Amino acid sequence: MPSNHSTPPPSKGRINSTLRRFLDNEASGGILLMAVAFFAIITANSQLAEVYFSSLHAYLGPLSLQHWINDALMAVFFLLVGLEIKREMMDGQLSSWNRRLLPGVAAVGGMLVPAVIYIVFNRADAKAIHGWAIPSATDIAFALGVLSLLGSRVPASLKVFLAALAIMDDLGAIIIIALFYTSGLSLPDLAGAAIVVAVLFALNKWSVNSLIPYLLLGVVLWLLVLRSGIHATIAGVLLALTIPIKLTPGTPEASPDISPLHRLEGALHVPVAFLIVPSFGFANAGVSFAGVTPAVLIEPLSLGVAGGLLLGKLIGVFGAVFLMVRSGLADLPAMASWSQVCGVALLCGIGFTMSLFIGLLAFDDPALQDRVKFGILAGSLVAGIAGYIVLRISHRRKPSPAHA
Repeated sequence: MPSNHSTPPPSKGRINSTLRRFLDNEASGGILLMAVAFFAIITANSQLAEVYFSSLHAYLGPLSLQHWINDALMAVFFLLVGLEIKREMMDGQLSSWNRRLLPGVAAVGGMLVPAVIYIVFNRADAKAIHGWAIPSATDIAFALGVLSLLGSRVPASLKVFLAALAIMDDLGAIIIIALFYTSGLSLPDLAGAAIVVAVLFALNKWSVNSLIPYLLLGVVLWLLVLRSGIHATIAGVLLALTIPIKLTPGTPEASPDISPLHRLEGALHVPVAFLIVPSFGFANAGVSFAGVTPAVLIEPLSLGVAGGLLLGKLIGVFGAVFLMVRSGLADLPAMASWSQVCGVALLCGIGFTMSLFIGLLAFDDPALQDRVKFGILAGSLVAGIAGYIVLRISHRRKPSPAHA
């Protein structure tokens, strides 16, 4: 991988600073998410706790408020994630195998090692083992939010590396959810969903650039996937894969002025970062500490989650980068030092949104869900603080004479 991760100069018809705006949105949204999560915990342990929990379980039509947030609003979140993955694969930092290599291998290491650590802690509990994927996820909004607090202390290439790694991590989480956290499949509904996806791809093939038919069919797809037994949020990813992205003739660059994917992605960034993800955080971060003793934090389930996030991500991400660089298969991100890579690896241990989401899929028992939340909050908090401190005291790597 080249040591320079800078993006090519924008051409006519291309959105300027797409990645910069993406990073800014995610960072600001991450800071808001921190505040919302803290407020949810305070609310869940105040005199408003009963109102908080009863409101989440109140039904609005066929679903409770919490399910509307987790199944419907989060489908829009996954739609945006899918759009980002597709754009980055075709027209961004992941558009070539050369660019995908280092963040891709780091993402794999950052998913495998946390899962192994979790399994080691919970190998004797057949029920708890089902949550093995919980510490494998990285919360890009939270991680970039912490990174943004450091300003110019962190080179831009490292921010791009973290964003690319987190996007690959999201892709892995989507695959895990689809393969391992589904049950009671309904073949008729799956067949109906497959037909809708085929129609969506046909619209793409026929160069239909209006977003209206895609979004209307997307609602139908969501209903069918919701009934099928596969988690409804997967519908958002499937829809994203069918949204057209137009490339400028003669170049590998996208033309955002005419690209439906860019239009939809641009429209979703603000509501997802500042409404949907904070709503999810508020609805799911609230955990009551009533009757909780410190012993809960040393139970295998909580330790497996916290240890997987803190140690697993550090070992998995940093270890993968170390092996890739030492073997000559990749270079460190431009101007980044090893200590800064270590700090970013620690920030990858902030697994808030996606880890909570997988935890809710893995366990129906509220008591187990609470222990998962304890582990996520503890592991993410320590990882975030440690990552910030390491990056705060680290220094940039001086450019070599060849790159000066």
